[in-house]
Amino acid sequence: MRGGRAVALGLVPNEDRVSPPVAAATGLRMLAGTPGGDAYSFAELDRMCRNASFGRTEIHDLPPSPERVVIAYR
Repeated sequence: MRGGRAVALGLVPNEDRVSPPVAAATGLRMLAGTPGGDAYSFAELDRMCRNASFGRTEIHDLPPSPERVVIAYR
């Protein structure tokens, strides 16, 4: 559908996967506590969105929360 959007809210680690600390710790907990768990970086989320036919993806910080919002646009 042209003009559609997808929105994801979560703890998104930086490309170095060790910062920010809260997102990196969440990735480690997911890895330790689930069969294939991980926390995805923005580049990985962007690639997933593009594979799903979204043309543009943005990430926004939500201070003071450690969470970020990723918005993908068709």
